[in-house]
Amino acid sequence: MMLETAFTPFYSLAGGALIGLAAVLLMLTTGRIMGATGILAGILQPTSLPDWSWRAVVLLGMISGPGAVLLITGQLPAVQVPVSTIMLVIGGFIVGVGVTFSSGCTSGHGVCGMARLSPRSIVATLTFMITTAITVYLIRHVIGV
Repeated sequence: MMLETAFTPFYSLAGGALIGLAAVLLMLTTGRIMGATGILAGILQPTSLPDWSWRAVVLLGMISGPGAVLLITGQLPAVQVPVSTIMLVIGGFIVGVGVTFSSGCTSGHGVCGMARLSPRSIVATLTFMITTAITVYLIRHVIGV
């Protein structure tokens, strides 16, 4: 089975613009950087009710996307996950380890850190991209999935 990536320039541009707008609005309203794992960690271990509240609102916004698509188009977006549940769990664990060692995730480093020209974020984003390219090559051309 060969995976096909359907690149959609309009939706990609619109999604990127919305993520950028959300990051700017969060920085303007709270002074906080929009990193998904940092937001989630703050939900699990809040320092105060106001700190938990803004994080809950951002998280709710992140997970309400399919509902918005349903309201606008009348159908839920099609989602295909071509791997088993155990592979998803293993992948999630690997991502969690990577997030811990890099002190943030792709959204925090790649979107917000790069915009601030943070050296740590530049190195982290380059590491993410190189690792992704190697992984895709191995999965598609060496393993043959």
